[in-house]
Amino acid sequence: MFTIFSPLPTYADVMIGSAIRWVWRLALLLAAVTLYGAPAAAMPAGREVPLCVLPAAPGMTARALFARPDRFDCTTPQRAFGAGDYWLISTPLPAGPIDVARTSSVWQDRVTLYVLYADGTIRAGGFTSRTTSTRLGMGARIEMPVARAGTRPVRLLWHVEGSGNLRGIVLGSVVGTVADSRLAELSLGTFYAAFGGVIGGLLIYNLALLMALRQAFQAAYCGLLASLFAYVVSTSGLLSIWLPHLDNNDRLRLNAVLLGACAASVIMFARFFFERRVFAGWLGTASNVVVAGLLASNLAFAVLAPRHILALDRIVTASYVLLILLVPALLIQAWRRRSNYLWLFAIAWGVPIVTSSLRIVHGLGWIDWSFWLDQSTVMSMGLEALLSSIGIAYRLRLLQRQRDHARERELIARALADTDPLTGLLNRRAFLHHAIGRTGDQTLMIADLDHFKDVNETIGHDGGDEVLRSFARTLEAAVPAGSLVARLGGEEFAVVAPADAGVRPAAILHALRMARMPFDMRVTTSIGTCTGSLLRETDWKSLYRQADRALYAAKAAGRDRARDAATLPVAA
Repeated sequence: MFTIFSPLPTYADVMIGSAIRWVWRLALLLAAVTLYGAPAAAMPAGREVPLCVLPAAPGMTARALFARPDRFDCTTPQRAFGAGDYWLISTPLPAGPIDVARTSSVWQDRVTLYVLYADGTIRAGGFTSRTTSTRLGMGARIEMPVARAGTRPVRLLWHVEGSGNLRGIVLGSVVGTVADSRLAELSLGTFYAAFGGVIGGLLIYNLALLMALRQAFQAAYCGLLASLFAYVVSTSGLLSIWLPHLDNNDRLRLNAVLLGACAASVIMFARFFFERRVFAGWLGTASNVVVAGLLASNLAFAVLAPRHILALDRIVTASYVLLILLVPALLIQAWRRRSNYLWLFAIAWGVPIVTSSLRIVHGLGWIDWSFWLDQSTVMSMGLEALLSSIGIAYRLRLLQRQRDHARERELIARALADTDPLTGLLNRRAFLHHAIGRTGDQTLMIADLDHFKDVNETIGHDGGDEVLRSFARTLEAAVPAGSLVARLGGEEFAVVAPADAGVRPAAILHALRMARMPFDMRVTTSIGTCTGSLLRETDWKSLYRQADRALYAAKAAGRDRARDAATLPVAA
């Protein structure tokens, strides 16, 4: 019987698990908000007004329809009627002051709003798709004034021509006061300003990083942020405020293209962010198909609508279904291929997966429209962009570690190339590289072990190698700090130090005499020194010849001693 013990989780594992749990809780909370409605304090200011629908027919007038509200269908969902022209009447308006009626922007060619007052008076106002921007506020909410007359308004009647009816004919109808309207504008303006500021800041920061680091995944992330920022500017209604002559249906076309670009850029970011092995094979082909489907379907909608608008909308929805199906396949593939970034995408994509699924379900007509469902794409994509920035930071940290490891390996390789493998001192090549070019006068000292051949014959070559190592340690310890110490070859060693550093050959000779050698052998050395310039290779050759001559003078004088070239007679 065997017992398997699992390793204790690290602090990073605990934090990652906690982050995943909180993101999925946020996803479920957002799902609940979009399905069941937000708390009253968080909803756009105003009182909701239920609507009933009647397909338009020639000869219909507002007064006749106000007189016969029973002709309207109050049970069938609006989207079930399809595209076309319609009349929509409100239920009796709630008591209290009413200054404005607000609805969400949808595909419409012309809208006329009729207001019935308690005294039987009817007033009308309207707009076309081309003039919608004059009444469009933050959150792409259309505001129509309800003039105050001698009596209070009791019902509203919309005449909508050229409705695309993709999600509804008139959506999110509320009535309220000017103060309600200002509160809604302030709340939504704050929401979009905060969102735009965060995304804009991330975009600028990552563009700067892209210029410095030039990583492909950073370029993809900047593309994601740019498309998301552009989508928010358009879908929030801010674009129409900036461009008051922009046709609202054209803005909706642009929304579709930008939303498709956002979804496609998410996939492209994943392709560049994950390791190449994750998208190898069929998954790479599948991701290309999904990206092409997203871009082509949304572009077709923008170009061809309103012709076959409902069929085009179904094709767009199908492309997003493919995106949802791609995500679990990608995560499973990343898990199988042991990706380092799986947990990052599991966190970052949690909320967008849920909200995208909800929008698809809504597009299929299985759940009703709500304001927060309409805004869920912006919120979830914004959260995904923020969490992806954590992934970017983590990826950059890994790149830094890889760079540091590569630099460390390079330093180790360079050190090995510069080091004598037996003694650990500099080898001849490295010694010359560091010695030649030193400014100021330098002292060169050449040391050669005496009778080293006898050492090898007495204690063997292994013992001789140990003697060389012991001498190298002794030599390093005896010279001034900052000196260059090298093994030039065989039993010959060299030291270079500034002339004013106080190199003392006598100290080296004494240290060697006191050092304990293998088998308690007595080992001595002869030293030759010379002082001069070392700026060029010719200087080195000159110094070396003179130090070598001094070395031979020391050996000729009986060994175990030092000689300086300056004290020798000038050679004939």
